[in-house]
Amino acid sequence: MSQQSDHFKKLVAHCKEYGFIYQSSEVYDGLAAVYDYGPYGSELKNNLKQYWWKSMVQMHDNIVGIDAAIFMHPKTWKASGHVDAFNDPLIDNKDTKRRYRADQLIEGFVEKIEAKIEKDVAKAKKRFKENFDEAKYRAESPKLQGYKENIKTIMDRFTSAMKAEDMVELKAIIDDYEIADPESGSRNWTDVRMFNLMFSTQLGNIAGEEGKLYLRPETAQGIFVNFLNVQKTTRQKVPFGIAQIGKAFRNEIVARQFIFRMREFEQMEMQFFVQPGEEMKWYEYWKEARMKWHLALGHPAEKLRYHDHDNLAHYANAALDIEFEFPFGFRELEGIHSRTDFDLTEHQKLSGKKMQYFDPQRNENYVPYVVETSIGCDRMFLATMSHALRTEQVPGQDDPKNTRDVLKLHPALAPIKVAVLPLKRNEERIVKAAKAIYKRLSLSFNCQYDDTGSIGKLYRRQDAIGTPYCVTVDFEHLDDGTVTIRERDSLEQQRVSIDELEKIVAERVDMKQLLAKV
Repeated sequence: MSQQSDHFKKLVAHCKEYGFIYQSSEVYDGLAAVYDYGPYGSELKNNLKQYWWKSMVQMHDNIVGIDAAIFMHPKTWKASGHVDAFNDPLIDNKDTKRRYRADQLIEGFVEKIEAKIEKDVAKAKKRFKENFDEAKYRAESPKLQGYKENIKTIMDRFTSAMKAEDMVELKAIIDDYEIADPESGSRNWTDVRMFNLMFSTQLGNIAGEEGKLYLRPETAQGIFVNFLNVQKTTRQKVPFGIAQIGKAFRNEIVARQFIFRMREFEQMEMQFFVQPGEEMKWYEYWKEARMKWHLALGHPAEKLRYHDHDNLAHYANAALDIEFEFPFGFRELEGIHSRTDFDLTEHQKLSGKKMQYFDPQRNENYVPYVVETSIGCDRMFLATMSHALRTEQVPGQDDPKNTRDVLKLHPALAPIKVAVLPLKRNEERIVKAAKAIYKRLSLSFNCQYDDTGSIGKLYRRQDAIGTPYCVTVDFEHLDDGTVTIRERDSLEQQRVSIDELEKIVAERVDMKQLLAKV
């Protein structure tokens, strides 16, 4: 098993063991692709949302936030194209009875060819060492050119088939290239057919199409139908943005890889309304701004990359993903899309209500164009956890077996900011003093008091949930009012007065440290 697979399994187990994520309805053997966030998971998720909200809304005078309802008038989804076009190509393997998305099978096959290219380059680099000219090798190697031509042929066919919704051609690509079931290797496939991803329900006791409602498959439409309400009540002038964090629901064909792809998930989206003709300028602006936001968290630049869309959605004239290297490879983390004026125009047509902005500078009415940034909160959670979780030898210890699991989260994101630990749980004076310090600190931070084990075990437990600082109360405190504060990553300890404690912790866990980098 690969190191990536090992790390992913360890990550999933760590989330369960330490109260970050549980399988939904586990007592009934669970509900597939639905998860509950535990005590520490909900805190970390809220901190990530706060970081996004503060940087997106609080730090921009021309971006405001809303919280639109999950239920919307069913015509909303007709106008947006979701009723007619929100489909994925589905294919079943007759031998394993497993269901897949045909587009993902083809894309996965192409990724394997790309991996062969990188493997071949790595071998050549090792063989030729300092004499190796990588750019020349990539451009001139007959073997690599063959791989690239193969990729281009497949992707040209694939892109054309997706645009035309040609299910027969998608099946032909899978057959022609003998694409197999990733689990079993079987190539015994059904035909490809379209599958609508929206969950439907009924309004009250009204039966039939008249009472049909949908659980929203995205949060963006709640912003579009409120465009004029927000613009008028906040007196915003184009360009301006509307941000929202909220739940969305999709009946995914393939919902695997833990919380990466779920049927109930949370989005953090911002729709930025601009003058027609200026959308590409703002598209480039938000592309750079959003990458900077991710890098500010301390995620390595090599784990993040841009990926331009080959197959554009019906509403877009430009689109890219910011991809993150998860334990299972590079996958979409955030999307940046130039949505043109599609959404507002379609709502204007179907509702009969004008969705136009009067521009006082140009002295004219127009339907603004939109640049969207959309990030999955759950995927952001998974990316943050997968990068932060480390197994390392304890600093200062020679024994290689003396390791610890540590969650190296940015202190501003950590679920617990500081833990207060009495050195002796049976010593009444120490316990009383520790509880008093905990009560004092909990007015300012999310703290934890723990006396359920030896000090070494208590430290390891706090390392595993990402607590950046531990305060140990010992006998010396009873004499001079000082305590030991321990830093999670370096394990450095310093002796400080309890009067200094709050200030020291506050400076180190303040989210301003993150926001200043954005």
